[in-house]
Amino acid sequence: MEQKKLPNVTISLVLGVISFIACCFSSGFGGLLFSGIALYLANKDKKAAQPDPESYENYGQLKTARIIAIVGLILAIITSIISAIFLIIFGSVEAIQEWAQEMQAAQQ
Repeated sequence: MEQKKLPNVTISLVLGVISFIACCFSSGFGGLLFSGIALYLANKDKKAAQPDPESYENYGQLKTARIIAIVGLILAIITSIISAIFLIIFGSVEAIQEWAQEMQAAQQ
């Protein structure tokens, strides 16, 4: 019996890795988007492979893609919460930038 490939595994892996990068550069919200899509696609493939996972050659990669997407989602949630807390404490992005400049000047 010939083994088939699951269609969304590669894109799930790529989106999971991108979510790590995006959560650092977009206050977590980009990471939420990318990891959410990656997790959706990985779960979709998992449901398709559920009856007979041995008939798919990239089922192991699917497990990896799900783990990466979940970790990316957790990091994005933590980053989003921290960003929201900073906005609540300081009131605006400009105040955060001023605080960062003051801290940088104090270190020098």
